[in-house]
Amino acid sequence: MIANMKRGDFITLLGGAAMAWPVAARAQQPDRVRRIAFLHGLAESDPEAQARIGAFREGLAALGWIEGRNISVDHRFAAGDPTRAQAIVAEVVGLAPDLIVGSSTVVIASLKSATTSIPVVFNVVNDPVGQGLIASLAHPGGNITGFTYIEFEIIGKWLELLKEVAPGTDWAALIFNPETVPFWARFLRSFEAGPRSIAVELAAAPVRNDAEIEAALAALASRPGAGLIVAGDPFTNTHRALIMALAERHRLPAVYSFRQFVTEGALMAYGPDTLDVVRRSASYVNRILKGENPADLPAQAPVKYELTINVKTARALGLEVPPTLLARADEVIE
Repeated sequence: MIANMKRGDFITLLGGAAMAWPVAARAQQPDRVRRIAFLHGLAESDPEAQARIGAFREGLAALGWIEGRNISVDHRFAAGDPTRAQAIVAEVVGLAPDLIVGSSTVVIASLKSATTSIPVVFNVVNDPVGQGLIASLAHPGGNITGFTYIEFEIIGKWLELLKEVAPGTDWAALIFNPETVPFWARFLRSFEAGPRSIAVELAAAPVRNDAEIEAALAALASRPGAGLIVAGDPFTNTHRALIMALAERHRLPAVYSFRQFVTEGALMAYGPDTLDVVRRSASYVNRILKGENPADLPAQAPVKYELTINVKTARALGLEVPPTLLARADEVIE
């Protein structure tokens, strides 16, 4: 069964004639093949990136946009590298497509600095208001809107899961790259300031390269009762093989954001269904290409979350997953 962390969508239809907007002018040419670009935070070779491409294509096709017929999509990949993200943004903005879709903070932050005229639809992006990417969820303003990923309250859920699968956990570290996900420090402050329902101490473990990952996990493993939370971040995704290998070597119970990690051998993951978020983002591409104003399309939250558990990995770590937790999982990997 699926965890219930849904919020109502804020979608409203734009009424009346909108103010002058580049998209509206382009939308008056229905026979023209629309050119859009999709800028990914992940590497092109990453199976998750390829799955997102497929989900986006499905979302477009369901709305009548067929690649090669009435729309073309140019995919670019930052591979978790902020410098690369800036480079692909500059390249694509220079090509002046009808619309740009972007995943990850580094991509959208670069787009915000690079263009105020080309419409931008983001997906799998956290805290867009706090990061200054949009004015508000209900009224984004400007040329950017889209579909968010997670909120800081999920940290509590991650800690609860760690405590359930490893009851001796009383201290956990959240590992992330502050250059690719600067919002995590703010998320941690918000979490620490709020009411606590579980007695597990939480600390930040910022990392920027392989050496820092190795040092952080070795330090974590030196403390009894330690657990690991791996933030949803293009950097940690790109370096997931090392993180997962070290967690196994140090016998650290760990929870991740992306299901992909668990299918590749990690212990468990909980978070929004990324493919569903990307697929839904096609609806805003459709509406903007048909003349609606991004400034008036409210940013939307995820509606589908998933819990995935790898029982084989749990056994290798000497952990017994409670039957109640297995019953709540959307997917159990044997």
